[in-house]
Amino acid sequence: MAEKERITVAEAGRRGGNATRDRYQGTGFYQRIGAKGGRKTAELYADLLQQFGRRGGRPRRPALNESLGEKGG
Repeated sequence: MAEKERITVAEAGRRGGNATRDRYQGTGFYQRIGAKGGRKTAELYADLLQQFGRRGGRPRRPALNESLGEKGG
């Protein structure tokens, strides 16, 4: 039996991405599915996105010391 070729995770992802690009004739496929995902996200989370906009963007996560209630440094 022939030995299997060992490849890295990065190489496997690269090969899969290139195969998908070739199957769908270019990068336009990625643009279409990205736009479709963006529309769906906006539809599902419209109220949350409006709150982020009113607050000036997405809120930042608190630092570990802030969440524990301790002074840092």
